[in-house]
Amino acid sequence: MKRRKMVVAAGFCVSFILGTLMNLLFIPGFEHHSERVHRHHHHHEKHTDAPARLQIDDSPPVEPATVGRLSELQRQIRERLDEVLRYRQAHWLGTGPLERRRLMDLEQRSEWESYKGIEKINHYDPSRSTPAVSIATKSHREITRESGLGCGSIDNVTNVQYLGSGYTKAVYRAALNSSFSVALKSVDFGGHDMENCVKKYASSADCYKLASFKIIKEMTLMERLQHPNILKLYGSCYQDSNDIKETVTAITELGSPLEMIQLLQTPWEERFRICLSLMRLLHYLAHSPLGSVTLLDFRPRQFVLVDGVLKVTDLDDASVEETPCSKSAPQDCLMEFPARNFTLPCHKGRCQGINQKRNLYNAYRFFFTYLLPHSAPSALRPLLDKIVNSTGELMWGTDETLAHLEKVLDIYRNGHYLKNNTRMHKTEYKRVSDSSISAENYRCWPSYQHDGCLLSVYSVDEAVDVCESHVQCRAFVMTNHTTWTGHQLVLFKTGASSMSAAPGKLSYVRLGETES
Repeated sequence: MKRRKMVVAAGFCVSFILGTLMNLLFIPGFEHHSERVHRHHHHHEKHTDAPARLQIDDSPPVEPATVGRLSELQRQIRERLDEVLRYRQAHWLGTGPLERRRLMDLEQRSEWESYKGIEKINHYDPSRSTPAVSIATKSHREITRESGLGCGSIDNVTNVQYLGSGYTKAVYRAALNSSFSVALKSVDFGGHDMENCVKKYASSADCYKLASFKIIKEMTLMERLQHPNILKLYGSCYQDSNDIKETVTAITELGSPLEMIQLLQTPWEERFRICLSLMRLLHYLAHSPLGSVTLLDFRPRQFVLVDGVLKVTDLDDASVEETPCSKSAPQDCLMEFPARNFTLPCHKGRCQGINQKRNLYNAYRFFFTYLLPHSAPSALRPLLDKIVNSTGELMWGTDETLAHLEKVLDIYRNGHYLKNNTRMHKTEYKRVSDSSISAENYRCWPSYQHDGCLLSVYSVDEAVDVCESHVQCRAFVMTNHTTWTGHQLVLFKTGASSMSAAPGKLSYVRLGETES
C-alpha cells in the first residue's frame, strides 16, 4: 500500500513540472495589437464553427444598454438627415431635367448611406470589437448646393470676433477684406447640445454629426427660402478639425443683434420699419414654396438688423409640419402661450392655420405690443391700436395684418397723417439757403442723434409744427439726408448764432433770433 502511494505522488509531481515547463516555453510575454488582431482573424477563418466563448477579443463586449443608446442616437441623426432631404427635394420643383436628376441621385445616395449605417447598428454582433456607430452622410457637401464662398475664402480672414452662441452654434464675425465682413456659424463644441449628447452617448463624432445637421438644415432653408427678410447664405466650408471629419461652417450675411431696450429709444419710423419687415417675412413664410413655415424658437435673439431691415438669422428650429387633429378632440389644436391660450379649428385632419397663427401671436407679444404704438403720429394711433389688438386676439391672419401695415406705410409715406388745416403758424421763419447751424443743440426724444434733436419730417410745415411744440426750439436745419420712407431729417436748434455755409442744406430761423 505504501509503495502504491509513493508512485501516485511521484506521478503528480512530474505532471506539475511538465505543465510549468510548457507554460514557460510556449506562452509569449508581449504581442503587438495588430498581430493579435491578425491572429484572431486568421483563427476565426479556420475555425468558424468554434464556440463563441473561445473567441479572443481585444476589447470587452459592449453592454446591451450602450447599444440601445447608440441606436437611439443613430435614429435622431437619421431623422435630421431625412428632414434635410425633404427640404432638398423641394428643389426639384421648377428645376430643369438635368438638375432634377442630379438632386434625385444625391438623395438616393444619401439615403442609402444613411440606412446602411442604421442597418449596422440594428444588426449589432456582440463578438465585434466595437459597435458600428456611423451614419455615413457621405458627404454633407452633397446636401448643400455649391455657393460662391468656400474654405478658400475664409482661410485668411482677419479681425475674427466672437459674437455669441446658443444651444448648438457659435457665431463669429470675420473680415474677408478691409471692406467686407461676414458671419461664420459653426457647431459649438462646448455648447449645450454637444455637452449633453457626449455625456449621454460618449461619441463626440456622432454627437457632432447630430448637431451639424442643424446648421445644414439652416443652410438648406436659406437657399430654399429666398426673401429680403431672411439672412443671405454666402457659402459654406467643410474641413477636418478637432479629430472630426468634415466640420461644417456656414458663411452668411452679417447683421447686428436686436437690443429691445435700445429699440424702444429709437424713432417710431424705425420701429415701424422693423414691425413691417417682420410682417412681410411672416406673410412669405405662410405662403412659402415649402408650405406654411413656423418658427418654433421665436424670440428677438433669433433676428438681426441689416441696414435697419429686420432679418431672421436662425432657421434650424423652423418647421413645415402642421399639427394633426381630430374634430372629436379639440385639445389637439390648443396653442398655449404664457399669457393666454387659443383653440383653432380642425380642418381636413390638420389644425387650420396653426403655423401662421403661432408666428403672428409671437410677433404680437415680442414686437408689436412694444414697438408699434408708442410715439407714433397721433393720426396713425387708432390704426396701430387696431393692428395690435387684432393680432393679440388672433382675429386676422397674415394677409390681413400685412395689408393694414402696408396701409399705414402708405399714409405715412405720403403725408396723409398730417392735420389738414389752414391755420397760421404762431411765428414766422426766415429761410437761409446753403447754411447750417453747428452748435446750439438740445436733446429730444425720440431722436436719431443722441446728443441732439434729429427727427424726420414730411415737409417744412411739419418741421415748423415740431419746432413750435418744443419750448427750446428757435431754429432748425433741413439736412440733405432722407429716411427709408423719403422723409427728410431735420436738426432742431436752440438758436442760430453758429450758422455757417453748408451747400445743400436749408436753415430756418425764427424772426428776431440772432444770426451771424
